[in-house]
Amino acid sequence: MGFPDLINPKQTIVIALGDPAGIGMEVVLKALGSQALPHSIEPVLVGCRSSLEAVHQRLRHTTSAALADPAQLTIDDQPLQSAVPSGAPSVEGGAAGFRWLTRAVRLLQHSQARALVTAPIAKHLWHAAGHRYPGQTERLAELAGSERSSMLFTAVSPYSAWRLNTLLATTHIPLGTVAQTLTPELVSHKLDVLLNFCQRFNPHPHLVVSGLNPHAGEAGQLGSEEMTWLTPLIEGWRAKHPRIRLDGPLPPDTCWLSAARAWHQPNQPGPDGFLALYHDQGLIPVKLMAFDAAVNTTLELPFLRTSPDHGTGFDIATRGIARPDSMIAAIQAAWELS
Repeated sequence: MGFPDLINPKQTIVIALGDPAGIGMEVVLKALGSQALPHSIEPVLVGCRSSLEAVHQRLRHTTSAALADPAQLTIDDQPLQSAVPSGAPSVEGGAAGFRWLTRAVRLLQHSQARALVTAPIAKHLWHAAGHRYPGQTERLAELAGSERSSMLFTAVSPYSAWRLNTLLATTHIPLGTVAQTLTPELVSHKLDVLLNFCQRFNPHPHLVVSGLNPHAGEAGQLGSEEMTWLTPLIEGWRAKHPRIRLDGPLPPDTCWLSAARAWHQPNQPGPDGFLALYHDQGLIPVKLMAFDAAVNTTLELPFLRTSPDHGTGFDIATRGIARPDSMIAAIQAAWELS
């Protein structure tokens, strides 16, 4: 199947609709129906048109939120091979989400569109469908031919307008493998990626690195990684970047306290970027502060990809109550950062 001709590729945001049984279609319709997005954005949706129309019809009776009308949207129609009811996770739904993501990337590459936004998928359903990737990020890197990719979460506070940026040094791996996966080379590279992103907003950003162990190792009493290589690495990186303030390794349980103050209090300075060493270490504070505002941003690809900071929401997918805030933020970030 050929790709649709896009009138203004540089104004086009390609949106993959995610798992069809989840809330992806709902939050996309609500986000595109809101008044919060720039009017110059030209979205192209990749997924099943008839499923999107069915979700739209149901939402008209279950929510008072403004909705985009599928009849007025550009949709690269990729029909489901069998029915996938909302709220009913299935292998077919996982396969469809994988197929739609792949198609969306190919469309973006073909048309040279501005950026990609992805609605949530369920990793275990991808696996059940035979696609054994840790997540969408790794599939995107493969499609883009990139040896590396990085996962960063960014959010702008509605209270103070301060921007929270948290990069993950490791992503979707078991906790038991984090210590051996972390290396001086990896952490140094992730610091470079974080610096590059934060310099979009501040030429001389303040960066923070979290420790790995409780109390950042407590001088080797609670773990040796900080003493043996993490602290020396940070000192070496700092020496190479004398105009950049870099703190760490800080105890993980207090590392984000300055972020919490900056998030909630106007005129309270906070660091420009945080480096978390593993998935939940970074995402617990991000989601506590910014669950409805945070955007998952994939860096180191030849295109920008963003995604809401929430999952498929299978349990609420038929109720019309899913909040579109994070999808709105993801589309805004795709537009502004690309």
